[in-house]
Amino acid sequence: MCGFSGFIDNIPNKKNVLESMMDEIIHRGPDESGEYIDDNAALGFRRLSIIGVGNGLQPLYNEDGSLALVFNGEIYNYQELREDLIKKGHIFKTETDSEVLIHLYEDCKNDMVKKLRGMFAFAIWDKNEQTLFAARDHFGIKPFYYTQVEKDGQQSLIFGSEIKSLLMHPNFKKEVNKEALKPYLTFQYSVLDETFFKGVFKLRPGHFMVYKDGELKIEKYWDVEFNQEDISLEESIKRIQDAVSESVEVHSHSEVPLGSFLSGGVDSSYIAKCLMPQKTFSVGFEQENFDESDLAKDLSDILGIENVRKTITADECFEMLPTIQYHMDEPQSNPSSVPLYFLAKLAREHVTVVLSGEGADEIFGGYEWYDDDPKLKKYKKLPAFIRKPVAKVAKKMPYFKGRTTLIRGGSPVEDTFIGQAQIFEEREAVDVLKAPYQKSPSVKDITKPVYDRVKNQDDVTKKQYLDLKLWLAGDILLKADKMSMAHSIELRVPFLDKEVMKVGEVIPTKYKVNDETTKVALRYAAKEVLPEEWAKRQKKGFPVPIRFWFKEQKYYDMVKEAFTSDYASEFFDTEKIVKLLDDHFHDRCNNARKIYTIYVFLVWYKRFFIAS
Repeated sequence: MCGFSGFIDNIPNKKNVLESMMDEIIHRGPDESGEYIDDNAALGFRRLSIIGVGNGLQPLYNEDGSLALVFNGEIYNYQELREDLIKKGHIFKTETDSEVLIHLYEDCKNDMVKKLRGMFAFAIWDKNEQTLFAARDHFGIKPFYYTQVEKDGQQSLIFGSEIKSLLMHPNFKKEVNKEALKPYLTFQYSVLDETFFKGVFKLRPGHFMVYKDGELKIEKYWDVEFNQEDISLEESIKRIQDAVSESVEVHSHSEVPLGSFLSGGVDSSYIAKCLMPQKTFSVGFEQENFDESDLAKDLSDILGIENVRKTITADECFEMLPTIQYHMDEPQSNPSSVPLYFLAKLAREHVTVVLSGEGADEIFGGYEWYDDDPKLKKYKKLPAFIRKPVAKVAKKMPYFKGRTTLIRGGSPVEDTFIGQAQIFEEREAVDVLKAPYQKSPSVKDITKPVYDRVKNQDDVTKKQYLDLKLWLAGDILLKADKMSMAHSIELRVPFLDKEVMKVGEVIPTKYKVNDETTKVALRYAAKEVLPEEWAKRQKKGFPVPIRFWFKEQKYYDMVKEAFTSDYASEFFDTEKIVKLLDDHFHDRCNNARKIYTIYVFLVWYKRFFIAS
């Protein structure tokens, strides 16, 4: 795993600028660094050695040196691609998966991305054509950021694995994107293509970009295509077993020590069983019901694997939150980012590569929200002509018990489901924000283009697709990459493989979600290799006891200081956000997620715009 930075322009002191950008991401690659510089381009690389340890330093070049590559990730089918390219006459200088990319680009240009299997973000500079070609993997496992700036008539494209490196370019002006805050308060992560830094964009998963003569073109090369087949449960189970087993095998290729993250759930347990590493890693909290590490230890003992675990304290979490948000680049208030940071730190003391279970819920239907709860199912038996007007009225009313059921029961899924987290309702977000930050794309503006691509699918499939396109890349995979790379450890996700996705695309919805459980077929597949209680266990996520912490005077005072600060008043009606905090502290309601979402933003803002 590695990181890269670069820019296309002819500013002076390119070497110094590039090195300052690379220094910002040294955590992504502490082993080595490399750089390429010519009159119009600069590419820098930080390396964490995984494959081709002895000869994999980048940038890498083609035979005549006209192409230069920087690459972050792993290409899992590189050996077969390499053999084919050698037959065509390409000459390789290394044994790395990286070098395959440079020769594959020579062979088929932009179409190269259609042949790749892996997690990746990379950039190739064609010196002869004065063209930059860059791409991001199918699911968005690896990040890619870019911005176009102009100063004194000088046009620049700046890009890299993390935003913090872009900030070091002398032509970049650091400014908050005012449109990002309102959607964040609802989604809990940066959901727009434009990041919290004005003018800085994410390259979407499954897309590539071409930059030439100051013009940037972006094109999609892959998408999820749900097309259910009329297959049995037994056939669904077999296909899952075959695909997951094969994916874990190809994801385990490494020349350095390798382990596995393990919670008490079925996804990470299934991966651990297929991999059978020497060590698994787990963390938990002191509070009751917020620690699954005992379950992870029990399974590890059953499998004969050493389990390494740690108990995290509230003090540790609050102390490290500014560092965590620094590594995230953008505010992200999924509380599970915090234990993941400590989990990655723990694992790095023992291994360099870990496998984890992200992606199974999105592909095989694992979230509880994909099914209707019993109350909602009962309510939906009423005629639609009753439920629809009731939903419209309920939407306009303040919260009361049962309001969510009334809204969901009388509204299409497109109007009620925005992903696995909804912190503030849109009108609530507007209410706590100052006027300059109230104007931004609506929730509907964000979700409708995604839903439009699956108009004819059932509701479960629509929810899966929305999560795959927004939640997975914007929340789950972003924190997985940033928290692991903060400690220079490579995290691999075998479920998020295009061959596994092919299986998920065709499995009937009834074998994903039914009246009894979620991930139906996956659980049956796991039950053949795991103890039944692990295969059946319901998803808990990565629970963090923030609702208890915010009722403790120490942490209440800490948050209140941020909420009443001068910089908070730039964005928020401070009286209203303090009321959220006070109501929670005095047990009038549970505002923990709302408090945490605002607090995380303020921590991020202070770290990047005040403390820096």
